[in-house]
Amino acid sequence: MQSSIKSISSLSLLVLVLIGFSCQQPKSERQLTGNPKIDKLKLPEGFAVEHLYSPGENDQGSWVAMTFDDKDRMITADQYGFLYRLTIPKVGFDSVKPKVEKMLVGNVEEPQVGMGYAQGLLFAFNSIYVMVNHNPNETFSRGTGLYRIQDLDGDDQYETVTEIRTFTGEPGEHGPHSMKLTPDGSRIVLSAGNHVDVPQMDHYRLPRVWDEDNLFPLIKDPRGHANSRQAPGGWIATIDPEGKDWELIAAGFRNEFDIAYNEVGDLFTYDSDMEWDFGMPWYRPTRINHVTSGAEFGWRTGNAKWSPNFPDNLPAVLNIGQGSPTNVMFGTEAAFPAKYQKALYAFDWSFGIIYAVHLTPEGASYSANAEEFISGSPLPLTDGTIGPDGAMYFATGGRRLESDLYRVYYTGNPDDVSALTVEELPAEAKLRRELESFHERNPGPEGLGLAWQNLDHEDRFVQYAARIALEHQPLESWRDKVSSETNPVKKTQASLALARQGASGDAVDLLNGLMEIDYSALSEKEKQDLLRTVEVILYRYDDAAASVKSDLVAYLSPNFPADDNLLNRSLSVLLTHLEAPDAVEKTLALLQTAKDDADYQKTFTSSSELVFRNPQYGLDIANMLANVPPAQATYYATVLGGAEKGWTPAMREEYFAWIKNALTEYKGGRSYVGFLDRARKMALASVDPADFEKYDELSGGKLLSASGNDIVEPGIQPEGPGRRWTVDEALAVVDNLGAQDYVRGKAMYQATLCQSCHTMQGEGGIVGPDLTQLGTRFSKKDILEATINPSDVISEQYHATVFELKDGGSVVGRLVNENEEAYFVSQNPFAPDDLREVPKSTVSFTKNSEVSIMLPGLINRLNEEELKDLMAYLIAGGNENHELFQNKSTAER
Repeated sequence: MQSSIKSISSLSLLVLVLIGFSCQQPKSERQLTGNPKIDKLKLPEGFAVEHLYSPGENDQGSWVAMTFDDKDRMITADQYGFLYRLTIPKVGFDSVKPKVEKMLVGNVEEPQVGMGYAQGLLFAFNSIYVMVNHNPNETFSRGTGLYRIQDLDGDDQYETVTEIRTFTGEPGEHGPHSMKLTPDGSRIVLSAGNHVDVPQMDHYRLPRVWDEDNLFPLIKDPRGHANSRQAPGGWIATIDPEGKDWELIAAGFRNEFDIAYNEVGDLFTYDSDMEWDFGMPWYRPTRINHVTSGAEFGWRTGNAKWSPNFPDNLPAVLNIGQGSPTNVMFGTEAAFPAKYQKALYAFDWSFGIIYAVHLTPEGASYSANAEEFISGSPLPLTDGTIGPDGAMYFATGGRRLESDLYRVYYTGNPDDVSALTVEELPAEAKLRRELESFHERNPGPEGLGLAWQNLDHEDRFVQYAARIALEHQPLESWRDKVSSETNPVKKTQASLALARQGASGDAVDLLNGLMEIDYSALSEKEKQDLLRTVEVILYRYDDAAASVKSDLVAYLSPNFPADDNLLNRSLSVLLTHLEAPDAVEKTLALLQTAKDDADYQKTFTSSSELVFRNPQYGLDIANMLANVPPAQATYYATVLGGAEKGWTPAMREEYFAWIKNALTEYKGGRSYVGFLDRARKMALASVDPADFEKYDELSGGKLLSASGNDIVEPGIQPEGPGRRWTVDEALAVVDNLGAQDYVRGKAMYQATLCQSCHTMQGEGGIVGPDLTQLGTRFSKKDILEATINPSDVISEQYHATVFELKDGGSVVGRLVNENEEAYFVSQNPFAPDDLREVPKSTVSFTKNSEVSIMLPGLINRLNEEELKDLMAYLIAGGNENHELFQNKSTAER
């Protein structure tokens, strides 16, 4: 039986590559421990890891938060339950497990939860601060918010619960998250995702004048994510220990889960992407952000996210790539080598990678590079911290996944590292900090001169800090200076500040002042800033600007198209909004010729590197990489979707034909089809009603589902209702087969995507093995086990290989060939012949991946009868004349 299961464990969606089965696994020098929880981890040279505990094995849930108390005990939180307190043995005592105590806060009796359901914990001020994400119920009465628990009677139990503040919005995994102490130890900094409203603050370093500020035709997420959420998105604030004084630090995040201060008090976070937007021009990868005072990072709902190039938000210091960020922390207190003490550690839940981000002061901010510090598959990383012993502790789990607690320590002697000081920072960083002092409460009037002086500073972070400092000054003290300013860069930045702080009566003077600037004399970045300032003015005061719109068209139109993609984006939006006579014609011409910039959205981790690390997300990436949509052209298509005037019949036909081709030729994220459909429908709304049917069909309307979110696949689709099938449940249903429906069985085989990679009766993909003889070799239970739990046992023929590299990274993929010098690895099942060459001289160790590329749950769409028909089709090997299909309907056919 064991060999049978191994042979068919590839029965799957996209089970790696068929070619190269004769290749032998490369030999490894490192000895594995035999413990899969440890052996799956890739570690840097000189580090060791201990698996400390598995909460799930003890019915203690899935741990997502941790902190240490003043007695060196760890406090952890189950995402959907209690808090726990651990006394952890010293490094090296592998045989001794932590002592784990369930914390019955407030002396409650189980099953009541006195405090829990936390996504963030902090021990500080002789208390534990708990960030709860929860809708009150009979088990736990507390709602989403920040709570403080204390032991006031000295019995080492927490009996007092204080509600600091509850939050409104749509909390959950995009709700309030982590907390850290400020560098001086006097306050707490906390982060919240974009589903939590910004509560009332006592002070706002980012002035409370935010808005959507985007003239790009708005398309909210077609599948409904965050559609009710508005500016400013996720936010970061500080509070005093009692939670009575709140100060907003920054906003504009999607879902920054954690925050961390470096040794000179600069704040960083790791913000998330929206993976459904992959391939779209507004997609933004996960990224490391330097969170300066008053920072804005431009998240907006749907396709309205700001370009990182816009002057009214700040760019990332490093784009990481696709993933799901959780913990961030600095290694300052770690007993590690010097570079790892100074590193920022960023956790990716989706693909199981801890990145070590190395930051170097540069100007007013930092330059950054990264390395893969720890990785594993599966390794759903949740939270981590540096312990009192100088080791790194981290947990895995979340969403009720299997949870584990690890400790990583350096086996050598740690370096004695001298901390970076403020005095050693570049002059620009010191200037930024001086400007930021005028973001504080009641800034002195001397800040006006310093701010104005630096509005044209070449360092973007200094320039941004100067504009925010200006906005904190009384408006009447600088309003008149905007019109009299002759420096074009200062005038642009001051106009942007006035557009944000002023009123509709300022609009005409602002636009006239900007049109006095010699556009041709500006740099590309200065042009972008001017165009963005015009956009903000028009967004906020469109009606008030009506009298100068024709002048604005005359000013902008000669510069369109430009030789720069970002400028063309802004110009197409502005001129289409202004209904310039030739805006549609010019934008349509660009649609047909657009090419993406070579380094567009360049990331540290390429998408192809992630495919084999997590089948749930990796196969979607592989599918997209085979036919990535053209981002620049898609941007123009969306702009044109919102254009009501300037069309000819020939232009309409050209545009709608492009839409139909893009719907079928390219593969983006889950929302790609929906976004294109919404642009298509916007354009259809402005056609002559008599031509609607013609253009609807020309643009691919008949290819789409009723929702417009999917291309309708031909053939019978599952009716459901489905369920999360287990092997035992499924086996009970298919135990007695007979007189099954062949046509529906074949349709279910196609609908569950088996045909995408497997051949049966000479039809289908060639990625996986031929399944024609499946039923003659394997039992129903074998087939169900391999389909439902594909990673339990993986055939030697279909293992992915992890290549650990000497430089600290790793490559994961299917080894298909090798010679004396190199391994040849396939990383995309949709493009199995696209091989990556990995020089053997760069590889330190290899091992089999413990995760099947097969996506589990492919049959979960099926109801009982559909599952029976599919099983009959598999057993019959696609033979319509098999005895399992001998019934009246097949005889008639």
